[in-house]
Amino acid sequence: MKKKALITGICGQDGHYLTKLLLEKDYQVVGIDIQEKINETDNPNSIELLDTDLTNMRQVINLIQHGQFTEVYNLAGVSFIPVSWDNPKLNFEINAGIPLNLLEAIFEVSPGTRIFQASSSELFGDCQKTPQTEEVPFHPRSPYSVNKIYAYHLMKLYREYKNIFAVNGILYNHESSHRPANFVTRKITQAAASIKLGLQDKLELGNLDSQRDWGFAGDFVKAMWLTLNSETPDEYIIATGKLHTVREFCNIAFSYLDLDYSQYVISNPAFCRNEHSILQGDISKIQKNIGWNPESSFENMVEKMIDNDLEILREK
Repeated sequence: MKKKALITGICGQDGHYLTKLLLEKDYQVVGIDIQEKINETDNPNSIELLDTDLTNMRQVINLIQHGQFTEVYNLAGVSFIPVSWDNPKLNFEINAGIPLNLLEAIFEVSPGTRIFQASSSELFGDCQKTPQTEEVPFHPRSPYSVNKIYAYHLMKLYREYKNIFAVNGILYNHESSHRPANFVTRKITQAAASIKLGLQDKLELGNLDSQRDWGFAGDFVKAMWLTLNSETPDEYIIATGKLHTVREFCNIAFSYLDLDYSQYVISNPAFCRNEHSILQGDISKIQKNIGWNPESSFENMVEKMIDNDLEILREK
């Protein structure tokens, strides 16, 4: 009998790669996302797409009861952090309320279902230790971070007191050609491709020396699957453990196109964020317990993003 997985936020970057992975493993895949994104999904004939309001407890219980899912991957969320300040109540309803609804529904009508919660390195926020392990205290710096911490502790609570197989994946920055354009990585690759084709002259960014632990989204979804198919649920940092600067990202992107980034990229102080810590993941635990390691190199990830943006621009 096929395993059956529910992916919330299926039309996002992680949903794309996770769907591909699960279909390769012969899963039956069911997905939920906002309607306008569902209409543009990459796999309309391979997956079942549902119109369910995940903020409505009654609808979620009905979904879980009739779905009989082996696994649930909660990727739904408002992930662009500055937006959480614009509407903190909506951010709470989505980033904290949806995990609660899923957990309660699983407990009530399908206690054997396993659930993965996509958490974030933003939980650590302004922490004082680098790199971070799973034991480093949280220090949130946005409503987004606070809501993710709420969901994180719910997963632990339902695991420890209601015996639900619930996993927290603390995801560090992960990128791909499916990353939305409002994220700095895609902003860089789109601009580099545009400049190469003569469609753009300059690119303004913030602090070019800001450091990030960047990985490939395709690698990270493999870690999600492995954690849900392990013997014991737990909390896991999913990262590369390696730091790269925005400047390095620009250099790789522009050099791939035989361009010198310093001639086109401008650091604008207005775009600089006040950062007090460096978010770098220690992946020792997931390496030891699950046997996961990132496979894609930083350079290869950037180059694939460039290739994709060149293709998109040439088709216009």
